[in-house]
Amino acid sequence: MLRHIVFMKFKKGVDALKIEDMGKSLESLPGKIAEIKGFEFGPDILKSERSYDFALIATFTGLGSLKSYQVHPEHIPVIQKVRGLCEAILVVDFELP
Repeated sequence: MLRHIVFMKFKKGVDALKIEDMGKSLESLPGKIAEIKGFEFGPDILKSERSYDFALIATFTGLGSLKSYQVHPEHIPVIQKVRGLCEAILVVDFELP
């Protein structure tokens, strides 16, 4: 199994409606992309200096299914939306023991 973790830092001035719309787009992905085995996301609640604004954790059976997800036609417009809202995005992918 492989875990895909994404941290998002929104651009200044991104409003709550755009973030809510992004969340709805993310929420739709597991029903459209069979490679997704687990999918959780949400806004940061601590809001410390070090915090990013939003995180996503997805689970895949392996590297091949992650790569299929990354180029899936349902994923492409969602990632474009995310990139448009963010000034920084961090990603970590690791295999589960």
